[in-house]
Amino acid sequence: MLEIRALESGYIRGASVLKGIELCVSTGDRLAVMGRNGMGKTLLMKTIMGLIKPNRGTIHFRDAQISDLAPNDISNLGVAYVPQGREVFLDFTVEENLLMGFVGKPWITRPNFEKIFSWFPILAERRNQKAGTMSGGQQQQLAIGRALIGEPDLLLLDEPSEGIQPSIVQEIAETLSNICREQGLTVIVVEQNTDLVKALSQSVAFLENGAIVAQVQTSEIIADPGLLEKYMGL
Repeated sequence: MLEIRALESGYIRGASVLKGIELCVSTGDRLAVMGRNGMGKTLLMKTIMGLIKPNRGTIHFRDAQISDLAPNDISNLGVAYVPQGREVFLDFTVEENLLMGFVGKPWITRPNFEKIFSWFPILAERRNQKAGTMSGGQQQQLAIGRALIGEPDLLLLDEPSEGIQPSIVQEIAETLSNICREQGLTVIVVEQNTDLVKALSQSVAFLENGAIVAQVQTSEIIADPGLLEKYMGL
């Protein structure tokens, strides 16, 4: 579904931050990208989404070469992005925020609020509440719901556990795993929280100094926690 070849992106002191990234993500895969702060994880997500243009290399989504496309065009191909920090519209209600994920999707005749509410019941309870009055965990569920209402094939998640209590993190991970199984959704998640990674992902790519230094199955990390220490110092 997503193929990244020889990708370089970002600049610091004249050198690319991301260096020769190679990734292949198949339909239905759930890939976690891990690495210490400042290794280029968010830059990778923004480059896939078209928010930052690559210096060189290619990104293919299905049969389309998307490296030079605008974010809106990439979104219309079926890619959704939940940025770090959620970025919900604080003065909008839950329902109004969800509608923003529906805008510009002419192939969807009506927003399926009920499906989103079945996945995230708290959003049904708060549908007329302004997002700015909600907790961080509720806002994160709203941000994910807003991305999913556009019926994407690929979901990009950047640090979804940030600032959220552990019980809600686990709930979000379980919900996303169920959605992936039900809908065939493909997910790439940037995450430091090892519990979420273990609960949601099938494989993990480790990013170090802008390069992928290893990619392993999540089951290998569960069986050998020393891998996290090896690649992340945890």
